[in-house]
Amino acid sequence: MSTYWLFIVFSALIFGFVIWMLFFRKKKKMDIPPDFPEDWRKILTQKVSFYEHLGSAERSRFEEEISHFFEKTAVTGVEMEIDDTDRLLVAASAVIPLFGFPQLRYRNISEVLLYRGTFNADYQTEGEARNILGQVGSGTMNRLMILSLPALHQGFENEKSKSNVGIHEFVHLIDKADGGTDGVPENLMQKQYVLPWLQLVHQEIEKIKEDESDINPYAATNEAEFLSVASEYFFSQPELFENRHPELYALMTKMYRQEP
Repeated sequence: MSTYWLFIVFSALIFGFVIWMLFFRKKKKMDIPPDFPEDWRKILTQKVSFYEHLGSAERSRFEEEISHFFEKTAVTGVEMEIDDTDRLLVAASAVIPLFGFPQLRYRNISEVLLYRGTFNADYQTEGEARNILGQVGSGTMNRLMILSLPALHQGFENEKSKSNVGIHEFVHLIDKADGGTDGVPENLMQKQYVLPWLQLVHQEIEKIKEDESDINPYAATNEAEFLSVASEYFFSQPELFENRHPELYALMTKMYRQEP
């Protein structure tokens, strides 16, 4: 058999394995306890500063949203065992951006896959070009999200970080929910704020390109990435974000209906 055909067969086998892993393996959702476990509260208090700073009533609502997320969404470790902390960090990443909208729930995701590390565009964790930390699926990957487990933990453990890959990817899902991933989350943003938002986004993208902004340069990729990157910063370092980007902060408090 020629080298060309060997390559074709090998590629087909890899593709088939990836498809099987993503779509045909048995998906297992968590068994949700009738009462929110005290162990889960301890994990959230230790790991999620957003939860830690909530009042008693808001903590209860946060816990309800966590439980609802687990009822609808599977969290699966790919070729590894995961624990309650891993699952809770995924759920917290989902709850935080929508916490100002109790009536809204994710309807465009069924499962979150956790990888041991970074991965490439072919969802492989070995080889070259493994620089992806998280990704929301589309097309045949619709309703799936992939996250690097170490990156997920890093977003909650580093108190000085402006990044949180879990929040980043769930903001993409929020953006995508209105039919287009364009950096304008129409389900959250009132119409009168759309034009001022886009004006601020384009102004800040220019500052990023001129190296005059402390927002991650990846935000300058397009409006959708700006929304997700700015949202990471907004929820991870709100005081710093308000100090350095007061107009953006003020508009995002209206968009998310919360002041983190």
